[in-house]
Amino acid sequence: MEKVQKYIDEHKQQFLDELFDLLRIPSISAQSEHKGDMVKCAEWLAASIVKAGADRAEVMPTDGNPVVYAEKIIDPAAKTVLVYGHYDVMPVDPRAEWRTEPFEPVVKDGRIWGRGADDDKGQLFMHAKAFEAMCATDSLPCNVKFMLEGEEEIGSPSLYKFCEDNKELLKADIILVSDTSMISMNTPSITCGLRGLTYMEVEVVGPNKDLHSGLFGGAVANPANVLTRLVASLVDENGRVTIPGFYDDVRELTAAEREAFNEAPFCLEEYKKALDIDDVEGEAGYTTIERTGVRPSLDVNGIWGGYIEEGTKTVIPSKASAKISMRLVPNQDFVKIGELFEKHFRAIAPKSVKVNVKFLHGGAPYVSPTDMAAYKAAEQAIVDTFGKKPLPFYSGGSIPIISGFERILGIKSLLIGFGLSEDAIHSPNESYGLEQFDKGVRTIPLFYKHFAEVE
Repeated sequence: MEKVQKYIDEHKQQFLDELFDLLRIPSISAQSEHKGDMVKCAEWLAASIVKAGADRAEVMPTDGNPVVYAEKIIDPAAKTVLVYGHYDVMPVDPRAEWRTEPFEPVVKDGRIWGRGADDDKGQLFMHAKAFEAMCATDSLPCNVKFMLEGEEEIGSPSLYKFCEDNKELLKADIILVSDTSMISMNTPSITCGLRGLTYMEVEVVGPNKDLHSGLFGGAVANPANVLTRLVASLVDENGRVTIPGFYDDVRELTAAEREAFNEAPFCLEEYKKALDIDDVEGEAGYTTIERTGVRPSLDVNGIWGGYIEEGTKTVIPSKASAKISMRLVPNQDFVKIGELFEKHFRAIAPKSVKVNVKFLHGGAPYVSPTDMAAYKAAEQAIVDTFGKKPLPFYSGGSIPIISGFERILGIKSLLIGFGLSEDAIHSPNESYGLEQFDKGVRTIPLFYKHFAEVE
């Protein structure tokens, strides 16, 4: 591994220059005007991975954005690692809050600033550069396959079928994913659990047109008023979701499990300070890290209706809408939760309005075993680079396709991410620490080494 580490040292600037080229491509999957950018980004990655040492790389079409598939087979009898990542990024809104250009990355204060710097271009590119370092020094101990998609931020709608259609092509011993975070650089961790997701859109419809609020106010249901009232009722004063049956399948942790879970380093005061809030809020009776790791939740992700432009316009809007997500824990079925949500929302809506409820996307929770060979290999790799054993960590986020991989391909996933909470993924001013990127590139080859050796 000394040759690999030396190669990384000698090519640091090259790695960053190439990452910056990748970050400059505005591959926003949620916005149709960026369809061409999605193809451009996929083609760029395919070319980059071939240059890094892959035997083949191709941009494979799907019903949506293309998948980049690449491979290098050193020995059919050797272990095979399938690297998964996504090249699509979140929209940049609200644009006015960015302190730098979202798609013109810069380095400042030891961090790379730009959309996708962490999620997930920066993290997937660590794998491409670690792969390059191993290929260039003839140090690759495993077969490697890459599967990079362009739809993770919109629920990976095309990747399920892609996996169904390409089971033979995607055969591997482990799926390696860096799309998660660590507790901190001083307290490294490996994600062993992800919450599931059910994502809904609701629309409340009132009169057949916008009405004058002076002439009709107080006599006709205002969809915006109704919507906010309905949405507010979905979570009670104790932070519990009010949908009947929502908690039926949730397994309560034992006292011992809760104690062990709360041993992870966490400072509430620092947490509040970092977010510039005076206090936290959530389900009563649970700590903040329990609320974000092992308890389900419901949040409004967007709400709109009526006049929101400059100045005034006194109207009762004819309709109002909201996007609502529910994070789920093991045993909760994301389809069932969607059905329960729709039934409840329709039941609580007054007769003065009509409601439309749409399921947008979702995925099951995922638990990665800590006793599998890949976990042990990752654990040792982190010890080698960080000098301490990583903690198992349950993330509050969701990667719905991960549970799909196990169901369709029959392969476990190892979630070894190098993100930090301060990276502000999905928010304005996303960034990724230079140290995080460097540690990731150095850790990944060590994972391959240990994985190839472990029984």
